[in-house]
Amino acid sequence: MEKASSKTTTKKSTRSAGAKTNKEMSPVLHEFFVDELKDIYWAEKHLTKALPKMQKAATSKELQEAFATHLEQTKVQIERLEQIFESLGEKAVAKKCEAMEGIVKEGESIIEDTEKGTATRDVGLILAAQKVEHYEIATYGGLHQLAVTMGHDEVAGILEQTLNEEKETDQLLTGIAEEHVNYDANSEG
Repeated sequence: MEKASSKTTTKKSTRSAGAKTNKEMSPVLHEFFVDELKDIYWAEKHLTKALPKMQKAATSKELQEAFATHLEQTKVQIERLEQIFESLGEKAVAKKCEAMEGIVKEGESIIEDTEKGTATRDVGLILAAQKVEHYEIATYGGLHQLAVTMGHDEVAGILEQTLNEEKETDQLLTGIAEEHVNYDANSEG
């Protein structure tokens, strides 16, 4: 019998050989990071205006509650972003987010183009809300990784918390669609 060799695996460093330490952090990357924080800050503030409209337009009680919950979550996420700006020594300033503005406008057109009180409208609202969530997931995921790269551990933790909430909201919306809203819409005349 051959003796099994025992290999130990070590985690490879994710830092490249030429990577800078925190003390040598790129001012250009820092500026980009802060600029992207300003962008998502605007997006979150804009959502606090859009979510009540979506809640009011929804037919499903479950969907209305999901929008109400996410509105409260969004307010906390705005506070977290303000905490991040403060920890970085930056002023919390919003920079217009063209992407979020477009996604929200698309959601508003869904409300206009669907009949009030229908599950079809709820399908459209879920789709619009998931587009918002996916944009936020992409943004917070990228910002989290940048914070890790730049050694902003506390900021990375805050961003990760928000990222996880956005993923949970996306899953909740999928569940509402799969459990009944899509089926209800499919049976509408």
